[in-house]
Amino acid sequence: MSRSPDKGPLLDLDLSHVRAFLAVAEELHFGRGADRLRLTQPRVSRLIAALEARIGGSLFERTSRQVRLTPLGALLHARLRPAYQDLLAALGEAHGAASGTSGTLRLGVSVMIGSTALRRVTGRFERQYPECQLTVTQLDLWDPYSALRRGEVDLVCGWLVADEPDLTIGSLIEERQRALAVGLGHRLASRDSVTVEDLADETVQRPPDRYPRALADAILPPRTPSGRPVRRTEFEVSSLPEIASLIAAGTIVTPTTVSVPAWAGDDDIVLVPFSDLPPLPLGLIWCTAHENARILAFADLARADGRDRRSVPRARAT
Repeated sequence: MSRSPDKGPLLDLDLSHVRAFLAVAEELHFGRGADRLRLTQPRVSRLIAALEARIGGSLFERTSRQVRLTPLGALLHARLRPAYQDLLAALGEAHGAASGTSGTLRLGVSVMIGSTALRRVTGRFERQYPECQLTVTQLDLWDPYSALRRGEVDLVCGWLVADEPDLTIGSLIEERQRALAVGLGHRLASRDSVTVEDLADETVQRPPDRYPRALADAILPPRTPSGRPVRRTEFEVSSLPEIASLIAAGTIVTPTTVSVPAWAGDDDIVLVPFSDLPPLPLGLIWCTAHENARILAFADLARADGRDRRSVPRARAT
């Protein structure tokens, strides 16, 4: 069996060798080729010599009066020139996609998240960047990041609680007050507020295993501040109607936020505010490796919207 030639030395080449060869091949003069590249003639000569050494043959015939391509040089020029142009075009297109705002921006949201602030930001984005089409996709409630990693969405609006090294935690959209969802007849339903310690005497749902651990522990604390364990159901609960049914029946209670679109208008569920949990931050998350100008433009508008809202003076109570 014949062995393919060792291409190891060729892998050490860079674009400076290619540019030097193409410039001299088209000018047929080392001095003019060097001027075209804004390099010194000795530098260009060294690059050509290194290229010839790696290829294993002469590319130019040099005399005191002229420079001509050898048959090997002519063959390389015929193959390399269009490939170099294709490479420049590909790099240019990639740069345009990364640095421009035209195209499509795909935003993923959860059914549990309804946000006036987010709608305001999306409206501002559509007005300010009409060349970019904004689409909104509903995410899997229990698997909020896989669509990001697969490239199906560019941005996620979700809880800014993540321990994911490949993700960027971006702009804050708003903060949501924490609450405990209980059934209408539950012993805590008449309380003005509850604490995390109250969870030690209750059962909360067990989320699916695919739910990010950091999110699960932040929303459904595994222990109270005093160290008492918070009991979870023995079975996974993933359906929102099933969660609502179990809450209404008094089987479980569910830590959540004060505004839950999925349960709006459900007379069998009462939301009791937590007095000892900080607000849950809602904002933008994206894959660091996929960052582009459209993502950053949307994140900048979200940041500006937050500053505008904080700068509006609040009326004093009388």
